[in-house]
Amino acid sequence: MKSTRQSRVQATACARSVLTKLAVVSIAAMALTACRANHIEPQVAGWSVLEPEQRHPILVSQRPSTLNVRAPRGAYGLNPTDRSRLDNFLARYRSTDAGNSKLVIASPSGTPNEVAAMQVVAEIRHLASEHGFSPANVHVEAYHGGNNPQPPVRISYLRYVAEGPECGDWSTNLGQTTANTGHPDLGCTTQRNFAAMIANPADLIGPRGQTGRSGERRDENWAKYRKGESTVADKKEDERVKVKGAK
Repeated sequence: MKSTRQSRVQATACARSVLTKLAVVSIAAMALTACRANHIEPQVAGWSVLEPEQRHPILVSQRPSTLNVRAPRGAYGLNPTDRSRLDNFLARYRSTDAGNSKLVIASPSGTPNEVAAMQVVAEIRHLASEHGFSPANVHVEAYHGGNNPQPPVRISYLRYVAEGPECGDWSTNLGQTTANTGHPDLGCTTQRNFAAMIANPADLIGPRGQTGRSGERRDENWAKYRKGESTVADKKEDERVKVKGAK
């Protein structure tokens, strides 16, 4: 009987010991999980995003840029003020937004100033041609002026706009992380400043188109190469490099 009781006591003590160890392991696992939850790295397809360009991307979108030009009834073409405004508008398109979209000229139709608007549109197209716009890049359309007796002529195009990320996330305590990574806000300000400074956001989407090459000199060298002649440009005596003492 004694041996049986001793066996039961030992089994109970062993079970208690096992349960105590399991509880300690569970508590430790929970503590590690809690520490890990304090710093959650952004992930894409299971991979942690570490580069600032990936963590804080710059969003590029298209927005309309519009200029309204007055066309009062009885007027003939643009006045000096509107012509100057239009000149600056077209120059900005050519310098920073060229190639992004067509130039759209919307003229009011069925209004008292329809004839004056047509005169304005003709002058706008002439000025656009002076700025280097081809007829294929200029689109003219009509729109209904509504209750406005003298609606303006609208010139517009789509321009790319770069939007920087929102910064200021300092909620993570780097002293409680085990990932050994940078702060979540690292590189955000650089990305935001870069988005504000870029001249043409379309460059972030892809490279610009190239103009045709000048092939006159290349054709001449190729003709010499086919004849077996030297393709080196001829130089005058005073253009040659002379080494002192050399014969």
